[in-house]
Amino acid sequence: MTLYHFGNCLALVYAPYHMAYKFSGISEYATFSKCVYAGGLYIFTQLCKMLLLATFFPDSDSKVDGEYDVFLEILKATVDFADLLGIYFALNAVPGKGHAKILTAAIGWASAEVLVTRSILLWVGARGSEFDWRYVRACAESNVSLIQHAASAALVWLWTRSDLPKKHAPIVVTLLALTPFRGLLEDAVGSILGLSAWALVSVRALHAAGTGLAALGMYAVLAQQIGI
Repeated sequence: MTLYHFGNCLALVYAPYHMAYKFSGISEYATFSKCVYAGGLYIFTQLCKMLLLATFFPDSDSKVDGEYDVFLEILKATVDFADLLGIYFALNAVPGKGHAKILTAAIGWASAEVLVTRSILLWVGARGSEFDWRYVRACAESNVSLIQHAASAALVWLWTRSDLPKKHAPIVVTLLALTPFRGLLEDAVGSILGLSAWALVSVRALHAAGTGLAALGMYAVLAQQIGI
């Protein structure tokens, strides 16, 4: 039963990533090495973020006299702009059409994240003697992260385009500016509405899907205009 639960969690985490790589068509572009490069950029970016947080926010306890310091958490969240910079470099390293750049950068970036953040958790926790839904929930969150990173990569790619329609530019900039604060906004909604853990995962999924659909719509319009 333990190995069965562990195997199910592994399949729930990694199967969508494999399917996204295999059936999206980017495997035909021989982009595996570029996915690895994007993953390496993710690890390097996280190390830089840790250094910045340790340098400018050495006190990780955001509670002062039992109160939650919202302003400090917002400042900490600005460090996540480094993720957008890392995705930008990952996009530039991939030759080919826009969809190949976006999917390669997103899958490589998200795969590195799930390896770093989920592998040890599943190996230590999901192999336990008792079934626990929190590991299934963590696997579901990793799939939501794939959608989030794909949306972020698409927005960064759109932002780099000089031929982006002017009416879309404010939308792209706004969505990019809100990206580092996505977690804070979702947690705030969950706290205000008193949502359960699974309901919060649903909120994250809806948020990621909404952002992704907006980015996909703008990409489709641009692709139709310039024939990419």
